[in-house]
Amino acid sequence: MSETTPPSLPTRLLAHFRREPHARHLALACTLALAPMLLASRSISDVLISLTGLLFLASRRRGDWGFVAKPWHALALAFWVWQVVTSVLRGDGHQIIEALVLIRLFVFLAALETWVLDHPWARRWFGIALLVTALWIGLECWQQYLTGFNVFGIGRWNDGSLTGPITKPRIGPTWALLAFPAFMPWLMPLLAHPGRWARVLGVAGIVAMALTQVLIGQRMPTMLMLLGLVLAALFVPRMRRPAGIAILAGALLAALASIVSPPTYHKLVVHFGHQLGHFMATQYAQLFGRALVMITAHPWLGLGFDGFRDHCLDKIYAHGLSWFPVVDAASTQGCSIHPHNYYLQVTTGAGLPGLALFVALGLAWLWRLGRGAGTPRRLGPFLTAAMVLWPIASTTSFFTLPNVGWILLAIGWGLAEARPLPEA
Repeated sequence: MSETTPPSLPTRLLAHFRREPHARHLALACTLALAPMLLASRSISDVLISLTGLLFLASRRRGDWGFVAKPWHALALAFWVWQVVTSVLRGDGHQIIEALVLIRLFVFLAALETWVLDHPWARRWFGIALLVTALWIGLECWQQYLTGFNVFGIGRWNDGSLTGPITKPRIGPTWALLAFPAFMPWLMPLLAHPGRWARVLGVAGIVAMALTQVLIGQRMPTMLMLLGLVLAALFVPRMRRPAGIAILAGALLAALASIVSPPTYHKLVVHFGHQLGHFMATQYAQLFGRALVMITAHPWLGLGFDGFRDHCLDKIYAHGLSWFPVVDAASTQGCSIHPHNYYLQVTTGAGLPGLALFVALGLAWLWRLGRGAGTPRRLGPFLTAAMVLWPIASTTSFFTLPNVGWILLAIGWGLAEARPLPEA
């Protein structure tokens, strides 16, 4: 009588985590840990995203793949396939690998919507995780402003920007992406409360959110926060007065910053005004101009994933365009690891077809998140998506952590909230 060979350890582990609720609970734990970990470690954050996606795929059974047909997931898949194609045709081995692993981000997004945050109790814990992370960032920004140092003994950056709980001046974009999803679920119910002091507390929270953004002292995140407040006022009537008060308070703080925070005033008012008045002579114009030259040269396929970074020093692109008259277009100041605009980044890497797919994907997100954006837990993700997809902006790289982590957490939560409630 022959003995049956026992299954291997990897096989047993896979079988274990395919069973609910083990895989879902582990994936939720990874997701809850991701928010604070995005402040501390890119590599660990990437592991958490990848592990969540792998658990999601391992748990899928026959009939569980209907989410792929949804417009936002179908467009994400199409964009990924096209980016891989352009990288194979135009890029090198490194670019092909980078394009291939890009799928992990879209799998993670699908996991958040359809699995990890599928139940209200999971979304409640997720909302608490975002709130705690945002409060930590805000408290550290104010501590650094009031005392000169954060809890780790790190002072302001050289240009006067606040760094919050991290070491470099990158907390401004983080606050802009995180603040609305983290605080709106708690502040909007206060604004609708019949009690006067509850409403006052809600308004105070929104004002504090805006003032923190101004004090951080980074220009583009401050403008995007302004955009978010304006959109909130347009979509939700009871947000109009609080948003107006927050905008006025932020403007007043910026005007008084020469007294209360001179570095903030110099960067937000003096330097920003100079950049707007002489935009074509700034490095941002040189970056945009170099990207436009590359797009003009390769409009259909682009240059493969991260094509801007790999080719911006090529002399063939060191010239200007008659319709975008950059000062000193051949300067090496026009080179960086990305063109500082999401749409230019996508187009230099995947051409105009890639841009069309990316725009369609963004519109699908906004359409889905915008329906019902007046509810407390759906307004924040919609505002974050709108700020992310606003085209006239200077940005970091879309597909790198921690930036894309905050984007996926917000949009994934919004998509999960937009799903019908599971049957009891």
